[in-house]
Amino acid sequence: MRDGNLWGFGWRMATSKQVQLFDYPAIAFDVRAGLTAAPKRLPAKLFYDEAGSQLFEQITELPEYYLTRTERSILEQYAGEIIREAGPAVTLVELGAGTASKTRILIEELLQRQRRALFYPIDVSSSALEEAVRQLGQVFPTLRVNPIVADYTGGVPALKRITGRKLVLYIGSSIGNFEPGEAVRLLRRIRQNLRSGDALLLGADFAKSSKVLIPAYDDPGGVTAAFNKNVLARLNRELDADFDLDSFRHIAQWNRRCSRMEMYLESLRDQTAFLAALDLDVHFHSGERLHTENSYKYTDEMIRSILGDSGFTLEHSWCDRKKWFGVHLARV
Repeated sequence: MRDGNLWGFGWRMATSKQVQLFDYPAIAFDVRAGLTAAPKRLPAKLFYDEAGSQLFEQITELPEYYLTRTERSILEQYAGEIIREAGPAVTLVELGAGTASKTRILIEELLQRQRRALFYPIDVSSSALEEAVRQLGQVFPTLRVNPIVADYTGGVPALKRITGRKLVLYIGSSIGNFEPGEAVRLLRRIRQNLRSGDALLLGADFAKSSKVLIPAYDDPGGVTAAFNKNVLARLNRELDADFDLDSFRHIAQWNRRCSRMEMYLESLRDQTAFLAALDLDVHFHSGERLHTENSYKYTDEMIRSILGDSGFTLEHSWCDRKKWFGVHLARV
């Protein structure tokens, strides 16, 4: 038993009320709204059930997927500066933490400056959080981990109850999954639950050549395709649907005008899927696309704009030598 692992003490993982957005009725609402829209779409947040989270962990290890290793290299090189600039005696909070594999770089640096520390990983996947707690507990016995199962996109009121100075981590370029206006509204909701002196560490992918971007979202091994198709598999599991996954193909394309990667599932034939839980038939024409994700790629100006419009003050930025990825510290 290690100090800091809540399950080691027999305590339950905290669950924010926002997790209700992922309960059965809300999934049904999101899916019905998306599949009856024109063009059809599904929200990217549906990717991250247990199977999807495991597939995404595999994606982060692919040679084509530069984002994770590039951001990791930035954190490894500048962890000392980041923690120093965040301020003394900070509590770490991570949005969309997953298994928190990159976060341990900052945790290690923080624990070199203070004997004990608090970490609040927030994610919709309880299985990912369990793994995070297990791994962190093995490596950092003086770290207290308080996991929270929640959909942070609606704001995290629990942030107000965390005392002291906070450093909120929103890394991995997850902000890129939101339309620019939605990204600003999300960051505003986060800021409203912070206090003066708290900081945000935002990881964001920079715009670059499509020769680099497209393989990162369409790897030759098909892991990203499986991740994309898992959205349909999830509907089969949770909404008693009958999607034929082999009748759809994964599409990834670069939209230069909007500065974003786009992911779709394209129907390979005329077909109809039935979602029994919704009593809903959904017809697809051959070649019709179901939109599943946008991933915006930023410029320096775009970063300054979304942070400024959401009420944060950009203080410092760190990036890799090629300027493929950036990590930005902003203050409340």
